[in-house]
Amino acid sequence: MFIDDVKIKVKAGDGGAGMVAFRREKYVPKGGPAGGNGGRGGNIVFVGDEGLTTLLDLHYRKSIKAENGENGKSKNGFGRDGADQYIRVPLGSVVYDVNNNTVISDITKHNQEAVVARGGRGGRGNTAFATSRVPAPDYREAGERGVERELRVELKILADVGLVGFPSVGKSTLISVISAARPKIAAYPFTTLYPNLGVARCRDGRSFVVADLPGLIEGASQGAGLGIRFLRHIERTRVIVHVIDIAGSEGRDPYRDYLTINRELENYNPRLLLRPQIIAANKMDLPGTEENLKILKSKLPDITIVAISAYTKNNLDELLYRISDLLDTIKPDSFREFKEEATVEYKFTPEPDPFVIEKDTDGVYNVVGPMIEKYFNATDFNRDANVKMFARRLRNLGVEDALRKLGVKSGDAVRILGYEFELFD
Repeated sequence: MFIDDVKIKVKAGDGGAGMVAFRREKYVPKGGPAGGNGGRGGNIVFVGDEGLTTLLDLHYRKSIKAENGENGKSKNGFGRDGADQYIRVPLGSVVYDVNNNTVISDITKHNQEAVVARGGRGGRGNTAFATSRVPAPDYREAGERGVERELRVELKILADVGLVGFPSVGKSTLISVISAARPKIAAYPFTTLYPNLGVARCRDGRSFVVADLPGLIEGASQGAGLGIRFLRHIERTRVIVHVIDIAGSEGRDPYRDYLTINRELENYNPRLLLRPQIIAANKMDLPGTEENLKILKSKLPDITIVAISAYTKNNLDELLYRISDLLDTIKPDSFREFKEEATVEYKFTPEPDPFVIEKDTDGVYNVVGPMIEKYFNATDFNRDANVKMFARRLRNLGVEDALRKLGVKSGDAVRILGYEFELFD
């Protein structure tokens, strides 16, 4: 089964909680704090694998979760880090965050790793909070939560050349005679239901990867036929080869076929028309082709047209040489959609507000924000010392002053991330 688009939920591991412990040994007075830090939660890592050609494995894994970090231990023992979860995906996989439709990673190399969800940091034990002023703290941090997100993974096959054209023009026959690919070939439209890949080699030793795409028809961009969902696989190709039935054996006009296919390509992605194109005028073994070829060349004088017969294997070397010569002039990543940014020492990004105060419909103020969430998740509300530390952090952040300016008084209810508390002096 060929799967090239899946949605999946991933959850990185939560960080382990720090520990509150004290050193108690005979003849060691005032041993002090001895609570260790929690371990880091496991990451979700996608790894490129050149041996995979489909997203079938991900299709049956609707959710992936990494291991949580271990809690801290006594005697200043650190908790073990959670194991990372490695998921192998085919080359050409583009990973999107569904919530904001941003690209997280574009995996194009074998063994390339991309962390798509990062594990939470382990919480600090009470040893980490010891100071000269508070030599024996009895509070600790809970571990940070691992990143949880919904992903869409889209496979865009990595090929140098894409074969496009109407159904039954001979695309599958062509790729079967110029490479070791063995697609299904039959005398009815839409025999090819998914892209086929093959490696074509010239007699001079040059080679390139060819993708045979399912046939297009007029109106494919509006969903006619198989639609254009498979055209994503041509977005990475460097050369587009139009395979045209020059004999017009299906009752179509070769020139009109060329214009129709280009119009469907443009409707899908106008940038596809910037790719170099070659026309493979196929079925030259049938009668009436010489006149049709002459007419086509007169109407398209600026396009390279190579007359071939995939059935009799006539003039295929000429086609392969023309494609190879054109590929030699185009850099491999010329049309890559998502290019890696150059490394910079510093890149300015505006910091989000640490907190925002919103008024709920019942008149109670609700405090939210990234720093509020960070402190909230790191607090163990079962320990009074931790609750006091949480209140102190909010005070230092300026939350208490902001609430009082809004008219909140001691004893009034205040919500923090939806949980209700009371404001005290």
